[in-house]
Amino acid sequence: MPNNPAVTKAVIPVAGLGTRFLPATKAIPKEMLPVVDKPAIQYVVEEAVSAGLDDILLVTGRAKGAIEDHFDRAPELEQALKAKGDDERLARIMEPTELATVHYTRQSNPRGLGHAVLCAAHHVGNEPFAVLLGDDFIHPGDPLLQRMIGVRDQFGGSVVALMQVDSDQVSQYGVVAIEPTSTDGVVTVTDMVEKPAPADAPSNWIIIGRYLCDPAVFGVLEDTPPGRGNEIQLTDALKTLAQTPADEGGGVRGVQFRGRRFDTGNPQDYLRTTIQFALERRDVAPEFLPWLRKYLDDLP
Repeated sequence: MPNNPAVTKAVIPVAGLGTRFLPATKAIPKEMLPVVDKPAIQYVVEEAVSAGLDDILLVTGRAKGAIEDHFDRAPELEQALKAKGDDERLARIMEPTELATVHYTRQSNPRGLGHAVLCAAHHVGNEPFAVLLGDDFIHPGDPLLQRMIGVRDQFGGSVVALMQVDSDQVSQYGVVAIEPTSTDGVVTVTDMVEKPAPADAPSNWIIIGRYLCDPAVFGVLEDTPPGRGNEIQLTDALKTLAQTPADEGGGVRGVQFRGRRFDTGNPQDYLRTTIQFALERRDVAPEFLPWLRKYLDDLP
């Protein structure tokens, strides 16, 4: 078993413009749009914390100050809730401030996911770290990150989360070529292709928005030229690491995830996610579900 340092840091890129949600995201960061009554970014931070990653770096951009405010104290609001004796809401606004140690760095010119990860190099240093994309929600009952950390402990190198999709969907994602390992549900990644045509895809296993990266990825990213969309792609750097010897931080494994993943990257999927989370809430579902059923029954 490789002698791997513990993973304690998570990098969450949040510098995107959120153009798919305009005009709502003209003034509000996409990551602050609520899923029921909690902003999307809080779910992602909670997922990292539940996996033992309590050192969080948010890679932000312009007009993202609301995210920092959400994870900071709000003394006037706290005092108003205390004066009303509203302990329940007070506890709810205190929760994000106590989740983890949250740091921030600015990606002044968004140039792709690889560039966002490179912005985290100074904070992360020579340690393995997780990357979580805010568009992907993993159900709290499916401990994907914990599984990925266990795979890195076993094999070393970097680890990506994979899901199987229909062939007509592969052009929307990074797709991997894989070989089996002796561990069920864990594969060796031999190649990666960013958004291939279905005929050119090496498999129908796609990379979803969870990564565990060896710190060697920073040196590779520094030498990675812009790829698709004139952006620095994290998949290009991981492709290089897949061909790199293990003693140089190389090797990439994939965890074949068959659990519950929710996409909030576009309005349709965002609405589906919100409805599903609402129906799982004991304080929301008893009133919301009967209304939803009646509404659907009344549709022409």
